[in-house]
Amino acid sequence: MNESKKKTPQIIFDKYAQKHWTKQETENVKVVIDFFQHLMNEHDFKYTLKKYGGGSYTQHNRAIPNEISGLVGYVKNLTKRFPEYSFDVKRVYADGDFVILHSHSTLKAKHRGNEKKGFIITDTFRLKNGKLVEHWDAIQPIDTSTRILFLLIGGAIENNNSTF
Repeated sequence: MNESKKKTPQIIFDKYAQKHWTKQETENVKVVIDFFQHLMNEHDFKYTLKKYGGGSYTQHNRAIPNEISGLVGYVKNLTKRFPEYSFDVKRVYADGDFVILHSHSTLKAKHRGNEKKGFIITDTFRLKNGKLVEHWDAIQPIDTSTRILFLLIGGAIENNNSTF
């Protein structure tokens, strides 16, 4: 079993929790980690849609459609091509309604933990009343094959939102 699939959102939260976070920041981080773990590592699309879908969610990555359902559809397609796709959160930052994850993503299980493979990704979420409402990301391919892949699949524009 993929190592990330063994990690519960609580284990990930406990690893990165900061004492200076307010109660609301702590709750926001728990929401983002739960969302991310179920979507990006467990690929539990049904859970993700049931728990996080339905509200308004603005996606600022131009390649991904708006709403949680748009993101789930995007990740579903990605995992069809790359079923071993996963994220390892390396850092978590919280500031009021914003939560930032700094992660290492890989497409193959054998590349997991190899910092010379995959992507460096920074995801910024804005929450309102404990709900995910907005997302931005910055993605940096690390190795030659992910740079080429990024060029090949990065062209479609799926929403008209600003990137900032």
